[in-house]
Amino acid sequence: MTKLSVNINKIATLRNARGGNVPDILQVAVDCQRFGAQGITVHPRPDERHIRYSDVQNLKSLVITEFNIEGNPLPKFIDLVLETCPNQVTLVPDTHDQITSNAGWDTKKHKDFLRNIISIFKKQGIRTSVFVDTDLINICYAAETGADRIELYTEPYAANFAENKEKAIKPFVIAAQKATELGLGINAGHDLNLENLKFLCAKIPDILEVSIGHALISDAIYFGLENTIQLYLRQLK
Repeated sequence: MTKLSVNINKIATLRNARGGNVPDILQVAVDCQRFGAQGITVHPRPDERHIRYSDVQNLKSLVITEFNIEGNPLPKFIDLVLETCPNQVTLVPDTHDQITSNAGWDTKKHKDFLRNIISIFKKQGIRTSVFVDTDLINICYAAETGADRIELYTEPYAANFAENKEKAIKPFVIAAQKATELGLGINAGHDLNLENLKFLCAKIPDILEVSIGHALISDAIYFGLENTIQLYLRQLK
Protein backbone atom coordinates (compact mmCIF):
# COMPACT_ATOMS: atom_id res chain seq x y z
CA MET A 1 0.00 0.00 0.00
CA THR A 2 1.21 3.48 -0.87
CA LYS A 3 2.03 5.47 2.28
CA LEU A 4 0.29 8.74 3.07
CA SER A 5 2.49 11.57 4.30
CA VAL A 6 0.52 14.59 5.47
CA ASN A 7 2.04 17.96 4.65
CA ILE A 8 1.20 20.24 7.59
CA ASN A 9 2.36 23.54 6.06
CA LYS A 10 -1.20 24.84 5.76
CA ILE A 11 -1.75 24.35 9.48
CA ALA A 12 1.27 26.55 10.11
CA THR A 13 -0.07 29.13 7.66
CA LEU A 14 -3.28 29.35 9.70
CA ARG A 15 -1.33 29.70 12.94
CA ASN A 16 0.92 32.40 11.54
CA ALA A 17 -2.04 34.42 10.24
CA ARG A 18 -3.14 35.18 13.80
CA GLY A 19 0.07 34.84 15.79
CA GLY A 20 0.40 32.78 18.91
CA ASN A 21 0.26 29.01 18.82
CA VAL A 22 -3.26 28.17 17.65
CA PRO A 23 -3.50 25.72 15.99
CA ASP A 24 -0.58 23.95 17.63
CA ILE A 25 1.50 22.56 14.78
CA LEU A 26 3.22 20.03 17.02
CA GLN A 27 -0.04 18.62 18.34
CA VAL A 28 -1.44 18.43 14.81
CA ALA A 29 1.54 16.33 13.73
CA VAL A 30 1.03 13.98 16.66
CA ASP A 31 -2.69 13.74 15.91
CA CYS A 32 -2.17 13.09 12.19
CA GLN A 33 -0.06 10.09 13.08
CA ARG A 34 -2.59 8.93 15.68
CA PHE A 35 -5.30 9.20 13.02
CA GLY A 36 -3.38 6.92 10.66
CA ALA A 37 -0.97 9.06 8.65
CA GLN A 38 2.20 7.13 7.87
CA GLY A 39 4.38 10.20 7.59
CA ILE A 40 4.65 13.93 8.20
CA THR A 41 5.95 16.30 5.54
CA VAL A 42 7.12 19.88 6.03
CA HIS A 43 8.45 22.35 3.49
CA PRO A 44 10.24 25.21 5.26
CA ARG A 45 10.97 28.24 3.12
CA PRO A 46 13.55 30.95 3.82
CA ASP A 47 10.90 33.53 4.84
CA GLU A 48 9.27 31.01 7.23
CA ARG A 49 5.82 32.10 6.07
CA HIS A 50 4.34 28.80 7.20
CA ILE A 51 6.54 26.11 8.74
CA ARG A 52 9.34 27.71 10.76
CA TYR A 53 12.78 26.27 11.17
CA SER A 54 12.11 25.98 14.89
CA ASP A 55 8.99 23.91 14.08
CA VAL A 56 11.10 21.45 12.16
CA GLN A 57 13.54 21.15 15.04
CA ASN A 58 10.71 20.58 17.53
CA LEU A 59 8.94 18.07 15.29
CA LYS A 60 11.92 15.74 15.06
CA SER A 61 11.26 14.10 18.42
CA LEU A 62 7.50 13.87 17.82
CA VAL A 63 7.40 12.22 14.40
CA ILE A 64 7.40 8.50 15.05
CA THR A 65 6.31 7.46 11.54
CA GLU A 66 8.36 9.00 8.74
CA PHE A 67 9.69 12.55 8.70
CA ASN A 68 10.06 14.10 5.24
CA ILE A 69 11.58 17.57 4.84
CA GLU A 70 11.16 19.25 1.45
CA GLY A 71 12.92 22.30 0.14
CA ASN A 72 15.49 24.00 -2.01
CA PRO A 73 18.94 22.93 -0.79
CA LEU A 74 20.21 26.37 0.18
CA PRO A 75 22.91 26.42 2.91
CA LYS A 76 20.42 27.15 5.71
CA PHE A 77 18.18 24.31 4.54
CA ILE A 78 21.10 21.89 4.34
CA ASP A 79 22.12 22.78 7.90
CA LEU A 80 18.55 22.21 9.12
CA VAL A 81 18.33 18.78 7.49
CA LEU A 82 21.68 17.70 8.87
CA GLU A 83 20.67 18.89 12.34
CA THR A 84 17.33 17.09 12.39
CA CYS A 85 18.27 14.00 10.32
CA PRO A 86 14.80 13.20 8.91
CA ASN A 87 14.03 9.86 7.30
CA GLN A 88 13.83 11.56 3.92
CA VAL A 89 14.79 14.85 2.32
CA THR A 90 13.04 15.88 -0.90
CA LEU A 91 14.93 18.40 -3.00
CA VAL A 92 12.66 20.94 -4.70
CA PRO A 93 13.87 23.77 -6.98
CA ASP A 94 11.54 26.47 -5.69
CA THR A 95 12.53 30.12 -5.38
CA HIS A 96 12.14 32.06 -2.14
CA ASP A 97 9.01 33.91 -3.29
CA GLN A 98 7.05 31.04 -4.84
CA ILE A 99 3.56 30.49 -3.46
CA THR A 100 3.95 26.77 -4.08
CA SER A 101 6.30 24.51 -6.01
CA ASN A 102 5.43 24.53 -9.72
CA ALA A 103 8.22 22.69 -11.52
CA GLY A 104 10.65 19.85 -11.14
CA TRP A 105 14.42 19.93 -11.46
CA ASP A 106 16.30 20.17 -14.71
CA THR A 107 18.45 17.29 -13.52
CA LYS A 108 20.72 17.35 -16.56
CA LYS A 109 21.65 20.98 -15.96
CA HIS A 110 21.95 20.60 -12.19
CA LYS A 111 23.31 17.04 -12.06
CA ASP A 112 26.63 17.90 -10.42
CA PHE A 113 25.03 20.27 -7.93
CA LEU A 114 22.44 17.67 -6.92
CA ARG A 115 25.00 14.90 -6.76
CA ASN A 116 27.12 16.90 -4.32
CA ILE A 117 24.15 17.78 -2.11
CA ILE A 118 22.78 14.25 -2.14
CA SER A 119 26.15 12.80 -1.17
CA ILE A 120 26.15 15.01 1.93
CA PHE A 121 22.76 13.73 3.04
CA LYS A 122 23.45 10.11 2.21
CA LYS A 123 26.57 10.15 4.38
CA GLN A 124 24.21 10.86 7.27
CA GLY A 125 21.91 8.00 6.31
CA ILE A 126 19.14 10.27 5.03
CA ARG A 127 17.09 8.94 2.12
CA THR A 128 17.01 11.40 -0.77
CA SER A 129 14.29 12.20 -3.27
CA VAL A 130 14.39 14.60 -6.22
CA PHE A 131 11.29 16.48 -7.39
CA VAL A 132 10.88 15.97 -11.16
CA ASP A 133 8.35 16.14 -13.96
CA THR A 134 7.69 13.30 -16.40
CA ASP A 135 10.45 14.21 -18.85
CA LEU A 136 12.40 10.98 -19.21
CA ILE A 137 15.67 12.88 -19.58
CA ASN A 138 15.17 14.39 -16.14
CA ILE A 139 14.42 10.98 -14.69
CA CYS A 140 17.52 9.46 -16.25
CA TYR A 141 19.74 12.20 -14.90
CA ALA A 142 18.03 11.99 -11.52
CA ALA A 143 19.35 8.44 -11.30
CA GLU A 144 22.85 9.75 -12.02
CA THR A 145 22.70 12.12 -9.06
CA GLY A 146 22.66 9.19 -6.67
CA ALA A 147 19.13 9.89 -5.43
CA ASP A 148 17.19 7.05 -3.85
CA ARG A 149 13.84 8.22 -5.18
CA ILE A 150 12.08 10.72 -7.35
CA GLU A 151 8.91 12.58 -6.46
CA LEU A 152 6.72 13.01 -9.50
CA TYR A 153 5.23 16.50 -9.80
CA THR A 154 1.59 15.61 -10.32
CA GLU A 155 -0.02 19.02 -10.93
CA PRO A 156 -0.35 18.39 -14.71
CA TYR A 157 -2.10 15.10 -13.97
CA ALA A 158 -4.49 16.75 -11.53
CA ALA A 159 -5.20 19.67 -13.86
CA ASN A 160 -6.21 17.36 -16.73
CA PHE A 161 -7.84 14.58 -14.72
CA ALA A 162 -11.44 15.71 -15.13
CA GLU A 163 -11.15 16.17 -18.88
CA ASN A 164 -9.42 12.89 -19.75
CA LYS A 165 -7.92 10.88 -16.93
CA GLU A 166 -6.41 8.22 -19.19
CA LYS A 167 -4.58 10.85 -21.20
CA ALA A 168 -3.58 12.70 -18.03
CA ILE A 169 -2.03 9.63 -16.41
CA LYS A 170 -0.19 8.25 -19.45
CA PRO A 171 3.06 10.28 -19.17
CA PHE A 172 3.22 9.48 -15.46
CA VAL A 173 2.92 5.76 -16.11
CA ILE A 174 5.76 5.95 -18.64
CA ALA A 175 7.86 8.03 -16.27
CA ALA A 176 7.29 5.60 -13.42
CA GLN A 177 8.29 2.66 -15.59
CA LYS A 178 11.54 4.40 -16.50
CA ALA A 179 12.25 5.24 -12.87
CA THR A 180 11.72 1.61 -11.86
CA GLU A 181 14.04 0.44 -14.63
CA LEU A 182 16.71 2.77 -13.27
CA GLY A 183 16.30 1.54 -9.71
CA LEU A 184 14.62 4.68 -8.40
CA GLY A 185 11.83 4.56 -5.87
CA ILE A 186 8.75 6.61 -6.73
CA ASN A 187 6.95 9.20 -4.63
CA ALA A 188 4.30 11.59 -5.90
CA GLY A 189 2.79 14.88 -4.86
CA HIS A 190 1.08 18.15 -5.75
CA ASP A 191 -2.65 18.75 -6.19
CA LEU A 192 -3.57 15.17 -5.34
CA ASN A 193 -7.01 14.87 -3.75
CA LEU A 194 -9.90 12.52 -3.02
CA GLU A 195 -11.02 12.58 -6.64
CA ASN A 196 -7.76 11.76 -8.42
CA LEU A 197 -5.66 9.85 -5.90
CA LYS A 198 -7.12 6.36 -6.25
CA PHE A 199 -6.79 6.34 -10.04
CA LEU A 200 -3.17 7.48 -9.84
CA CYS A 201 -2.19 4.69 -7.48
CA ALA A 202 -4.17 2.09 -9.40
CA LYS A 203 -2.32 2.97 -12.59
CA ILE A 204 1.07 3.28 -10.87
CA PRO A 205 1.07 0.68 -8.09
CA ASP A 206 4.81 1.19 -7.55
CA ILE A 207 4.27 4.57 -5.87
CA LEU A 208 5.78 4.25 -2.42
CA GLU A 209 4.52 7.49 -0.90
CA VAL A 210 2.25 10.43 -1.64
CA SER A 211 2.67 13.76 0.09
CA ILE A 212 -0.60 15.68 0.40
CA GLY A 213 -1.23 18.95 2.16
CA HIS A 214 -3.48 21.62 0.70
CA ALA A 215 -6.34 19.39 -0.43
CA LEU A 216 -6.26 17.23 2.68
CA ILE A 217 -6.28 20.17 5.09
CA SER A 218 -9.03 21.85 3.06
CA ASP A 219 -11.13 18.68 3.20
CA ALA A 220 -10.58 18.53 6.95
CA ILE A 221 -12.51 21.80 7.33
CA TYR A 222 -15.62 19.90 6.22
CA PHE A 223 -14.95 16.33 7.30
CA GLY A 224 -12.68 16.73 10.32
CA LEU A 225 -9.00 15.83 10.37
CA GLU A 226 -9.31 12.25 11.61
CA ASN A 227 -12.07 11.36 9.17
CA THR A 228 -10.26 13.05 6.29
CA ILE A 229 -7.07 11.09 6.85
CA GLN A 230 -9.11 7.89 6.87
CA LEU A 231 -10.80 8.94 3.62
CA TYR A 232 -7.41 9.41 1.97
CA LEU A 233 -6.11 6.12 3.29
CA ARG A 234 -9.08 4.35 1.74
CA GLN A 235 -8.14 5.78 -1.64
CA LEU A 236 -4.70 4.21 -1.29
CA LYS A 237 -5.92 0.68 -0.51
